[in-house]
This record gives sequence, structure tokens and C-alpha cells, in this order.
Amino acid sequence: MDPQHLNLIYLIIAAAVATFLTRVGGYILITQMKEIPPRLEAALNAVPAAVLTTLVAPAFVYGGLDVTIAMFVAFAIALGLNLSTLRMLVIGWVVVMVIRHLVM
Repeated sequence: MDPQHLNLIYLIIAAAVATFLTRVGGYILITQMKEIPPRLEAALNAVPAAVLTTLVAPAFVYGGLDVTIAMFVAFAIALGLNLSTLRMLVIGWVVVMVIRHLVM
């Protein structure tokens, strides 16, 4: 086998082991605590916003004008109305499709 392919396989295995140990380690650490400290609870509460940001930010910056406009529209509608995430995503998708159909 080519050494370059072997190195890639080792890298994939190492990444899988690191991911597994991180997840299991976090679970074991949390289950061993009798009470979660307030700072840790605040950090855990911030995780969903951080994950959402890492998913949305690249599309917002590099997705093109149609995607950026759709995100603004979906955000404005979500602020004005109490919509579920799925409905907001559908609205954003529809806006992108309309812009692409009419402009591009």
C-alpha cells in the first residue's frame, strides 16, 4: 500500500479515537459529578449557539448574495413570529429559490 494512503488511514483512525475518547470522557466526567458547577453549566448552555454559528457563518459569508438575503429574511421572520426551526428553514429555502429563479 502507498505510504501516503497509509498515513491517511492512520489519520482517520486517530481522529476517530480522539472523537470517541472526547465524547466518552465528557460523559464520564459529567456523570461522576454530584452537582454541575454554574460555570460549566453556562458553558454547556452556550454549545448549541456555538454549533449553530459554525454551521451558519460560512454560508452567510461565502454562500452568495441570495443565501445572505435568505438568511436575513428568515431571521427577521423568526424574530417577528414565533416559528419553529423547520418553518424558518423552509422560508429561507423558498427565498433562495425565488431569488435564484428571478435574478440568476
